[in-house]
Amino acid sequence: MIMIPQMPALAPEDARRSSWMAAAQCGDRVAYEALLRDCVIPIQRVARLKRVPADRIDDVVQETLLTVHRARHTFDPTRSFTAWLHIIAERRAVDLLRRTAKYGGRELHAPLAYENHPDACETDRQTKAEAPPGLREAIASLPRRQREAVRHLVLEDRSLAQTAMVTGRSTGALKVNLHRALKTLRSRLDQTSGSQRSR
Repeated sequence: MIMIPQMPALAPEDARRSSWMAAAQCGDRVAYEALLRDCVIPIQRVARLKRVPADRIDDVVQETLLTVHRARHTFDPTRSFTAWLHIIAERRAVDLLRRTAKYGGRELHAPLAYENHPDACETDRQTKAEAPPGLREAIASLPRRQREAVRHLVLEDRSLAQTAMVTGRSTGALKVNLHRALKTLRSRLDQTSGSQRSR
């Protein structure tokens, strides 16, 4: 007899949101409006955690709800709506902070993050000077799965669980991909710095 793995039970609040989204996907306007109203507080919480200025939190709420609306057909009602919403809200908060050049966390200042976000170069030339030479090219040359692991887990600072949800890969596979990617990047950057010193 083949055993089919059961999905973990959702918390009541999460189950309610997922059921509202399922109804909204079937055209239930009342359920959809209730869902969007219910999303506001969790989005605001994410924005505050990401240190979005108080006067810009409403912008994050609006952008997140627009993204939810555009992507509503892609949501799987058997999965956690709250986790899905959290990921979207984080991305919109980071986008806003990057645009306003007020993002002081490691996503902007760490060398890996800097190279992945070239739009920061005009607002932070000091970071550009500190970035290891050849990093962008080294990341671009990685195999696709390793590139994705670096992007989600390092540059966007997502958890393994969130990244697994987004990519559809296991946390174990993501750990392996990230380990291999960082080992390769370290080796290539060491070679680059060594060749520059020998000139």
